[in-house]
Amino acid sequence: MNRSGLTKRRVVVLGSTGSIGVNTLAVVDHLNASGAADIRVVGLAAGRKAEVLIEQAKKFKVPQVAVADPGAAAQVAKALPGVKVFAGPDSALELMEQVEATDLVAAVVGSAGLPATFVGATKGMTIGLANKETLVAAGALVTPVVRKHNARIIPVDSEHSAVFQCLEAHRGGDPAQVKRIVLTASGGPFRTASREEIANATVEQALKHPTWTMGPKITIDSATMMNKALEIIEAHWLFDLPAEKIDVIIHPQSTVHSFVEFADNSVLAQLGPPDMKTPIQYALTYPDRPAGCSDVLDWSKLRKLDFEAPDHERFPSLRLAYDVIEAGGTAGAVFNAANEAAVAAFLERRIRFGRIVELVAEALSAIDARPVDSMQTVLAADREARAFVEDRVGKGVLSR
Repeated sequence: MNRSGLTKRRVVVLGSTGSIGVNTLAVVDHLNASGAADIRVVGLAAGRKAEVLIEQAKKFKVPQVAVADPGAAAQVAKALPGVKVFAGPDSALELMEQVEATDLVAAVVGSAGLPATFVGATKGMTIGLANKETLVAAGALVTPVVRKHNARIIPVDSEHSAVFQCLEAHRGGDPAQVKRIVLTASGGPFRTASREEIANATVEQALKHPTWTMGPKITIDSATMMNKALEIIEAHWLFDLPAEKIDVIIHPQSTVHSFVEFADNSVLAQLGPPDMKTPIQYALTYPDRPAGCSDVLDWSKLRKLDFEAPDHERFPSLRLAYDVIEAGGTAGAVFNAANEAAVAAFLERRIRFGRIVELVAEALSAIDARPVDSMQTVLAADREARAFVEDRVGKGVLSR
């Protein structure tokens, strides 16, 4: 805070037209309007939703924007005279290299946002991290840079935000006193489905999430429980915990967002409705907690909280997360990229649903993990994994 007691930030939002980005700007609007903060949005980056980006840039008087799709970028440039528009696949990276900001909300889906987020770390920014793929693919590269440049990562994923908040409540959470963390999972649309039903699920079935409203890629990840596998790896890097201290439990109500169990067997949990505005606001105002704009948990309607162990036979993606942590190196980049490629193939109806996790496992088995010594190494592993999956899909190769 400044001397007047008002939080002042200059924020860039990568992935501003997606679910997290839209909610981030709603939180910024709320904080500014309520007088709780003075947040100026100085940069936005999006893929191709030109109309949404134009509206956002006008509302928040944003001086610089980045658009990955060249056609959409031309439309944005025409509609926003006086605004600097970066265009093309590297536009978010170019924006981050030139912008002056204190905070970054990294909400680009997948590994596309990794280089731009990395630049934010080198600039010592506070990073509200919604892009779990950054640490999954390049945790060994990003975390030392965060420490070197006095940057800070505050997780925006509801589960990791919950763990972060519980650890903060415990005086910063000495890792030696943490017995384990338990990430909750809704179970997705196939929580009670049979293996056969899961294997042959349609795109429409997989996109019907019972609790959260998210983009298609993340929704499919929830259906395979690959999102939870990604979160296990992310938690490993975020909280400096070994794999054996990270567990998952199914919680269909999505009210308890995660637990932290301490050495004395006491447990702290963070609860709230399934509304991403809460973790977003916490990342933007940390360590303060001004009045929020998210949904309120109605205790009078809360009748029960159900928990059950995940079924690793029906959801084998969870086991792969622990294999990736053990393998280290570029295994995380291969894991993430193979999943992104497989999910895209499923959404394009080129493979059956059950093939997604099979392809990821095959990529991990076929591509050796190498030490992560540079961003180029990470991106090379990413490309290799995508090419492997595309080749298997194109040839119609089935699991053995």
